This record gives sequence, C-alpha cells and structure tokens, in this order.
Amino acid sequence: MEKREVIYRHSGTVRITHWINVLVLLVLLMSGMQIFNAHPALYLGAQSNFDAPIFALDAKQDGDTVKGVTTVFGHSFDTDGVFGAATDVAGNVDERGFPWSVTLPGHRDLSMGRRWHFFFAWLFLFNGLAYLLWSLGSGHLRRDLAPSGKELSHIGASIIEHAQLKFAKGEEAKRYNVLQKLSYLIVAFILLPLMLLTGLAMSPGMDAAFPLLLDVLGGRQSARTIHFITASGIVIFVAVHVFMVLVSGVWNNLRSMITGRYAIEPAEEKR
Repeated sequence: MEKREVIYRHSGTVRITHWINVLVLLVLLMSGMQIFNAHPALYLGAQSNFDAPIFALDAKQDGDTVKGVTTVFGHSFDTDGVFGAATDVAGNVDERGFPWSVTLPGHRDLSMGRRWHFFFAWLFLFNGLAYLLWSLGSGHLRRDLAPSGKELSHIGASIIEHAQLKFAKGEEAKRYNVLQKLSYLIVAFILLPLMLLTGLAMSPGMDAAFPLLLDVLGGRQSARTIHFITASGIVIFVAVHVFMVLVSGVWNNLRSMITGRYAIEPAEEKR
C-alpha cells in the first residue's frame, strides 16, 4: 500500500497572518455586533429612514407581550428569543439586536465596543498589508492563488465534487483547487478591502479628509449597510471554510496551519 506523502504546504508568514486574522476578525465581528445593537437597523442613502429600514432586528408589541422580530425589505419574521428581543426566566424583556452573549466587550457598552473595534481594525489592516506585500514579493499570489484558464474551465466539475464531499488526492492535493483560489481572492481583494473602506467612511475624521469616499459609496447609511453585508459575507466564508476543514480531515488541516506540514493521500489508480 502506497504511503502518504508529507509536504510543506504553508509558509511561516501564511500561518502567522492566518492565526492573527482568526483572532482579529473574531473580535471585529463581536465588537461590531455590539456597535450594531446600539441601532439594529440598516438603510440606504445618506440619512436614516426610520419608517422603512431595509433590515432591522426589532422588538414589537404582540398583545400583552413584546417579541423579537426581524424585518428584511418590509417582510417581518418572528425571531423572538434570538434576534430583536428575548425574555429571561424572570419574565423581563431584553430588547436588543444580537444576543449580548456574542458581543464584545460587554452588555450595552457602545463606547468600549467602538474602541475595541477601531483598535482591532488597525491590527487587521497592518496584518493584511504584511500578507499582501509578502504574497507579491514571494510570488505566492501568482503561483498559488491565481487560477489558470484550464482550472476555470473545470469550475463546474469542482463544484460537483465539493457538493459530493470528494477531495483531491495525489498531485492534485498539493495545490489549491479552483474554488479555493477564487474564494480566497474574492475575500482578500473584494470583501475585506470593501469592509475596510466602508468602515473608514463611517469615521467623521475620514469624511472630513476624504469626502469623496462617502459620495462613491452612496452616503453614510449605504456605507454602513455595505459594511454589514461584507461582514456577513466573510462570516459565510468562514463557516464554509470551517466545515470543509472538518469534513476533509481536521488534524491534517490544523497541522498544516500550525507546522506547515500536510499529508497527501495517494491517488487512486485508474483501471
């Protein structure tokens, strides 16, 4: 029986920036939900239209009780106990957007939540720049992340294989597949930069220095909405990423991101 081949898959720079991003993005997400809870609604344009949000986590009166409701483009859904509002064992109603258990740094602390968010946003920026500069200088971007025309032409087959939870073996497992390459590029060069720009656009200081930024994004409320959407996109990416790590080999994937070593299963012989 052919033995597994162990390769050096991830460089030290990739591993370090990856784990810094894990911590930084987790804090940004949780502190961002803390900030969002101060006004859990989204709008388009330059100003808030309180009567017609495109998305809202709200608490509404339902007879003698208050229930949590999520509204998306005018359509409301009962999310009591999860989003909008929750009732504790004593019967007290807590009106909020996201549960306080998933926010940082604490219950209804908007000022501190903003400080945490801004501080870790700068860490995220510097970590991302370090990764980008290294990727360009080392050839990692061109060599490992840029999909070839041949790979793009087989994207349909790759989607089917992933849906069937079939994973590459042998030589094919030594490089990222086309879906990995495209998803990493979309996150690194579209979602993350857009999240950063929209975050800057909500800063009064940045607005004063670069007023054109808000105009390009369609106004402060549009910038806030785009910021929320891009953050949600990153959450979806992380959820899919973690799922694929779990189903394709937890220890092997974790080891590769800790030590750089990744074991390749031998390819099945064609008959």
